[in-house]
Amino acid sequence: MDLKLKPEGTYAFDAVSLGEVMLRLDPGEGRIRTARSFRAWEGGGEYNVIRGLHKCFGLKTGVITAFADNEVGLLLKDFIEQGGVSTDLIYTKKTDGIGRICRNGLNFTERGFGIRGAVGCSDRANTAISQATPEDFDFEYIFGTLGVRWLHTGGIYAALSEQSCQTVLAAIKTAKKYGTIVSYDLNYRPSMWSAIGGQAKAQEVNKEIAKYVDVMIGNEEDFTACLGFEIEGNDANLKTLNLDGYKKMINQAAATYPNFKAVATTLRQVKTATVNDWSAICWADGEIYKAKQYDGLEIMDRVGGGDSFASGLVYGLMTTGDPELAVNYGAAHGALAMTTPGDTTMASKKEVEAIMGGAGARVQR
Repeated sequence: MDLKLKPEGTYAFDAVSLGEVMLRLDPGEGRIRTARSFRAWEGGGEYNVIRGLHKCFGLKTGVITAFADNEVGLLLKDFIEQGGVSTDLIYTKKTDGIGRICRNGLNFTERGFGIRGAVGCSDRANTAISQATPEDFDFEYIFGTLGVRWLHTGGIYAALSEQSCQTVLAAIKTAKKYGTIVSYDLNYRPSMWSAIGGQAKAQEVNKEIAKYVDVMIGNEEDFTACLGFEIEGNDANLKTLNLDGYKKMINQAAATYPNFKAVATTLRQVKTATVNDWSAICWADGEIYKAKQYDGLEIMDRVGGGDSFASGLVYGLMTTGDPELAVNYGAAHGALAMTTPGDTTMASKKEVEAIMGGAGARVQR
């Protein structure tokens, strides 16, 4: 497949993301409700993808986001810098001493174990990025002057506020104007859309955004809730997966939006919080490609697994143009990312390619 990526010498960044980056507070093996200490990380649906593209796959990346101008904002910026992602595109918003004007988002996340599922408790209202408008970012400069090969954003950021919906559209329209490829992860969160119009608003916004997207990513709930495509043959708890139903859904999405160059979805059967069956499929050029199946995948921390799938998929599409290879990069990277704590990847490209090639878990010396 030919994505018509910007040629060498015409861009400052291989890829950038647009979205919220929160401070993740992790109680480790314990629970939020009984914790006396937390480990701090950074994380966010859109950011996790771009960090993976740099940290695992070695691409030059940056993040478009906004932080309140205080110590927590500086901590988040420091985390991002440690991950090697450029902070040059971050907008810093003035605030007062108690967060009335704006604040930085917090995300308390416990991992789950066995029959106890993972739990997230976010505290992200009134954040700097949720208040940001298109005028706070110079998209003409970012995509026109600097140049970017790939923009990744998603439905978590779009759901933050009316302003974020407008900012997503402004960014992707400008990106398309200058030949930047756009990927979008639907990432439907009912609790986030409830305050601004619920599922009806989610469909209104995402159906408009979809008109400008080149690579659309999501799971079965995302495509149903955000774009209105129903999948047939799955039970309510996803204990059985009808692959033909997935394929039909993806073909419907591709037919409805002829601008889609690729459509991808993860395939996950949740046996317990710590054991899942895992794979993915990708549609491109009228064909559907399925990744290697990882049955009985043992999970340490499932948060960010889908984001790591997306970064592997994007890397594969950018560097090979082969959708079958790309979906296997995504599935392997997502699987590895879920074996370590935190939202973001700790895998290397060498490890990803070894897993793709069938490597096992023997000790490496």
